[in-house]
Amino acid sequence: MKPATMATTRLAEHWAHGLDITGPLDIAFPDTDRIRHIAWLAHRTLPYAFALAGAGPQDVRCDLTAPDGVTSWEFGPDGAGSAISGPAGDFCRVAAQRMTPEQSGLTASGAHGPAALRLLRTYAA
Repeated sequence: MKPATMATTRLAEHWAHGLDITGPLDIAFPDTDRIRHIAWLAHRTLPYAFALAGAGPQDVRCDLTAPDGVTSWEFGPDGAGSAISGPAGDFCRVAAQRMTPEQSGLTASGAHGPAALRLLRTYAA
């Protein structure tokens, strides 16, 4: 694993545990543009997640709305036949298993979009 990827996994882990602490205490923990790193990691680990599920890697495009509500973050090839779109914060929470896909504002389309949303992760099994 490359050092930058390893550092990003630690960032994702600390962010997720921050949610675990602030949520039950009803403390605000607003999303910032820094979660872009976590979103990148979640998309980057999709081939691994598909492999764990016994499937080959699939092209999935992610079109996410940044926390500012205006900026768009895009990961994956433009021509992918499958996509996940919606709020980046929800995408990161689903990947960290702090929210289910059904609780999120994310939509999945194409042949592999729903599976990708279900398999999304920021951690190794």
